[in-house]
Amino acid sequence: MITLVSQDIHHFPSTFPTNPLQLMTVENQSSVSEFLLLGIPIQPEQQGVFFALFLGMYLTTVLGNLLILLLIRLDSRLHNPMYFFLSHLALTDITFSSVTVPKMLVIMQTKRKSIPYAGCLSQTYFFILLADLDSFLITTMAYDRYVAICHPLHYTTIMSQSVCVTLVLGSWVIACACALLHTLLLARLSFCADNTIPYFFCDLAALLKLSCSDTSLNQLVIFTAGLTAIMLPFVCILVSYGHIGATILQVPSAKGICKALSTCGSHLSVVTLYYGAIIGVYFLPSSNSTNDSNIISSLMYTVVTPMLNPFIYSLRNKDMKGALRKLLSKRTYSSN
Repeated sequence: MITLVSQDIHHFPSTFPTNPLQLMTVENQSSVSEFLLLGIPIQPEQQGVFFALFLGMYLTTVLGNLLILLLIRLDSRLHNPMYFFLSHLALTDITFSSVTVPKMLVIMQTKRKSIPYAGCLSQTYFFILLADLDSFLITTMAYDRYVAICHPLHYTTIMSQSVCVTLVLGSWVIACACALLHTLLLARLSFCADNTIPYFFCDLAALLKLSCSDTSLNQLVIFTAGLTAIMLPFVCILVSYGHIGATILQVPSAKGICKALSTCGSHLSVVTLYYGAIIGVYFLPSSNSTNDSNIISSLMYTVVTPMLNPFIYSLRNKDMKGALRKLLSKRTYSSN
């Protein structure tokens, strides 16, 4: 068991307490070995319904994104940069949901709300890593759409296999670095007395509120890393779609607009869902939002968005629908 001690030895009184009860009080006030996740504020009689709902959503997320990976792997028509990025996004979404949802389901079913200190830090690390990776992958997909529409003649040259691999590897490296920096700075903090987190996962901002150490450096890193990992990619996406819109308007035609919408519509839907929820939780003033609304927004980008991504890309993408029909027809033929 890992224990944080929030006071150095020279901060203790000159006479160390010998009474066992007094000693226990000092230890409880100076160290935290686990945290309590309150989970989602649901009435007891509704626990079963919501457990079934979130379990169904989680299974849909895993199976839907696995289906995307399978279709991209089996259909040679989907072996291009756009679907290369989509396959990594699908894998990230599976892992992203798996970081938070299983623990949430355990809390709802067993009422065991405790999570070890080391487990909480691990969850925070992987949550930040995968959230940042989602952001970078969505941005690379926007860049891919920009090149495809604004520079179609040079698309294969610009979006070569080496460039695609470099973009994905770069996304992983930056996301890992940001997550590691946040986690190391969090590990140096001390936590006293209150160890209750009013969320269903170990949220970085909630943990900083519980710390009895100086968190000014952590807050500064959150601000700078947030600009790097969230807002800067979001601005790049806006710039990419600004160029796409300008290119379409230069040659206005119903066919061109329909083609652009079919190409970019799915991605724009994902961008709206993902960044809308994150901005609502982390960038809007806290005075304008309650804890319950923050939990709902967190559920949007940790549970709902990863679940909707397979539907968005399969229902609004003719290539994915064609690959799915091809797969189903093969299974029907083989069964006959």
